[in-house]
Amino acid sequence: MPSAISFKDFTFQYRSQTEPTLYDINLEIKQGEKILITGTSGCGKSTLIHCINGLIPNAYPGKSSGEFLLMGQPTKDLSLFDFSKIAGTVLQDTDGQFVGLTAAEDIAFAAENDCMPVDTMHDEVLKAAKLVQIDEFIGQSPQNLSGGQTQRVSMAGVLIDNVDILLFDEPLANLDPAAGKQAVEIIDLLHNNDTLDRPKTILIVEHRLEDVLYREVDRIILMENGRIKADMPPDEILSTKLLRETGVREPLYLSALRYAGISWQPEDKPASVETLRFDTAALRAWDAGVEEIDVQAEKTPLLQVENLYYSYEEELTQRRKDAKKKPSLGAFAPLREIFYALQDISFSINKGERVAIAGKNGAGKSTLASLICGFLKPDSGSISFNENNVMNDFGKYSIKERAERIGFVMQNPNHMLSFPKIFDECAYGLRTRGIAENEIKDRVWDILKICGLYPFRSWPVAALSFGQKKRLTIASILVLGTKILILDEPTAGQDWRHYTEIMEFLNNLTAKHANHANRIEDLTMIMITHDMHLMLEYTDRALVLTDGHLLADDKPAVVLSDEAIINGASLKRTSLYDLAEKAGIADKPAFIRRFIQTEKRQRAEV
Repeated sequence: MPSAISFKDFTFQYRSQTEPTLYDINLEIKQGEKILITGTSGCGKSTLIHCINGLIPNAYPGKSSGEFLLMGQPTKDLSLFDFSKIAGTVLQDTDGQFVGLTAAEDIAFAAENDCMPVDTMHDEVLKAAKLVQIDEFIGQSPQNLSGGQTQRVSMAGVLIDNVDILLFDEPLANLDPAAGKQAVEIIDLLHNNDTLDRPKTILIVEHRLEDVLYREVDRIILMENGRIKADMPPDEILSTKLLRETGVREPLYLSALRYAGISWQPEDKPASVETLRFDTAALRAWDAGVEEIDVQAEKTPLLQVENLYYSYEEELTQRRKDAKKKPSLGAFAPLREIFYALQDISFSINKGERVAIAGKNGAGKSTLASLICGFLKPDSGSISFNENNVMNDFGKYSIKERAERIGFVMQNPNHMLSFPKIFDECAYGLRTRGIAENEIKDRVWDILKICGLYPFRSWPVAALSFGQKKRLTIASILVLGTKILILDEPTAGQDWRHYTEIMEFLNNLTAKHANHANRIEDLTMIMITHDMHLMLEYTDRALVLTDGHLLADDKPAVVLSDEAIINGASLKRTSLYDLAEKAGIADKPAFIRRFIQTEKRQRAEV
């Protein structure tokens, strides 16, 4: 096949930086190949993608050397418009890519700019929508679509231009497990679609290696410090230590084999648990020999939710049923309906527990958190909080009073930061409550020590890394004496190294083995998450929501071994379950728990 993308001795340095971001890139991608690009944050993945879609140098100027060809053409004189006709990009945040009032209008945007005749445009919009299986929703507003559906709309909007190269930037970061799985299937469908004029070249930038490998890729490109560290077929790179050495998480099923002392080679097909060949007897023997520690913590109820209902009035859209007419860009009419976001929710959370709230996008997770924090008021039901061993009606507390007991940490720390200096950011909540300045200083310094930010107490907030900013937002809440911390997707979009850093930080806030001065006793954490591994390793229980109902309340290993729960809540069965099934291990939840405990011990020994 001819070349689609060719870099030869290519180096790029942004105008605002003193050192290059990409060094000596030599990369050849053939037309029709499907490539996964991975590496830790800051390794140069996004810069490489920006070169391919023309944002560099057209939007992000800088200095380059070497050669870069796109579909055989030199790119130095190509405009951003020229690039857009060759390579299309689906962004991580698809909301930032919408320009139309309906999905159809958004898909049609490029065609309208090309002055395509209206009748032809209608046909092309429907054709692109069918390719990504979104044709039933083309008349709906993007705001009424799920995360997976909006991503498909973005894909269709790129396909209508009939580009040769499709770029996917972190396509799984904001999707629930089932939607992420469907996204990988749709990308694979586009790659292998015989109805297209010519095969698409597909590049996927993603941290979640195992999830992307649910469907085959031709090669994995591993980047580190602006250079290509490895460019290999999946079976080959997964048989080396390169991923772990670089800070990229290997698939869980391979970690389990390593803990069991089982080795593998490329010919054992390790890219998928379905194709993997391994010594099943050795894995069963390891499982039987692992001592499982069952920690029975004292259960003191802290938060109690009983028979909670919440509804809101929503503007919906409905297709005008007229089979005789062609699908029209405006063939949908608004209606008003009462929509129950939560129905009859009851559960109790104990002091010191770490609880996951899981479920597909739109299941009611964020609504539940907003009700607990007091941002919303329930239609009926009650929320009670244990104050001095007495359960009080939390509905009588103001938002300010609730904030002193329950803190909410947003996914993006930049959305929570208001002050230029670290000390002032952390002190803000205390100052608004009229606390004396000398007490503020003591309390802020104490919490900054706990959160590992004390050495930076006089620094500007802008000088902190993403992970440090996350710690600062947590410190700003904990300084108020908060008893419950609610974290919204604490690891979304982070590479494995930063993921582990923030989760180990949170883990050590309450760890019983930690020095008393460096932990917060009985701190309870509630994590809203789509990350099944986070749920397994860092939480004690999982509350699973689906369509406003509480579907399950159980240990994570049990939840992720139950097909009815997984299918009902759009979760994803862990590959550890599949590995245990392949090895003939009967008690799969126990196998998963033993793996998690082994991993924790391994990390503690490092």
